[in-house]
Formats: sequence, C-alpha cells, structure tokens
Amino acid sequence: MKVVNHSSGLGSGFLPRRAQLSSEINVTPFVDVMLVLLIIFMVAAPLMTVGLPVNLPEASLNELEQETEPLNVIIAPGGVVHLGETEITKDSLAATLAGMGEEARQQRVRIRADRQVTYEDIMFVMSALSENGFTRIGLMATPKAEGAAP
Repeated sequence: MKVVNHSSGLGSGFLPRRAQLSSEINVTPFVDVMLVLLIIFMVAAPLMTVGLPVNLPEASLNELEQETEPLNVIIAPGGVVHLGETEITKDSLAATLAGMGEEARQQRVRIRADRQVTYEDIMFVMSALSENGFTRIGLMATPKAEGAAP
C-alpha cells in the first residue's frame, strides 16, 4: 500500500513569492464590454427607425367648418397635376404656386392622388407646395366602407 502526501507545501519551508502590488488599471474587460455594447447598438439602431404597423381606431367625425374653401390639388395617373380646376404640368407647378398670393398660402391644401400615382409624384407635389410657403397640407383618402376587410 502506497501513502500519498497531499500537503500544500506550507510545512516544508517553501513559501511562494509574494506578487508585487500594481497600481495600473486593467482596461481589457472594460473595452470588451464597450465593444459588445457598440455592436448591440449598431444592430438595434436601424430597427428603432422602422415604423410598426398600427391598427388605428375608426371614428365618425364631423367636418370642420372653414371660412375659405381649401385648395384642391389632384394628381392623376401619369403625373398630371390639377391645381383647383386648372390642369398644369409638373414643370410649371412651382412657377404657378410662386405666383399665388399670401392669402392662398394661408389656406388648407388637400392633395388627392390616384392609386396608380407613384410616391415620387406625390412627394414632388408636396415638396413644391412646401417650398412655396404652403404649410397646411393634407392627404385625402376615401373612407373605408363599413364591414370591409382590412
């Protein structure tokens, strides 16, 4: 039978050298945590700007009484723009809006666009209105029929 000595060596007169104290800060764990947080925020930031689908409540609202008739802007398929009853080209839209008086700029603007109209055409018209001092701009839609599927 064999006897094994499991002593730690403390009794044998051998003492390990005592490590000198260091006044330096080890920043490696701090840098690791910061890099992980940076990666998390870089991945999460684009997700925060994406819109979420929202199911808004439906309501019956009374139309607001207005002193003046709003300016109707109709965008037909192909980018044809009607300002009130007058058909104008996209090229002459800015010049036509610039020629309107200050009183016209204070009234509401209702934009009605066909479903076939591209987003680019709608933004072109809204940009032209905004650049020429029209600030009360709204987009029109057809009210949803009751009982229609979403």
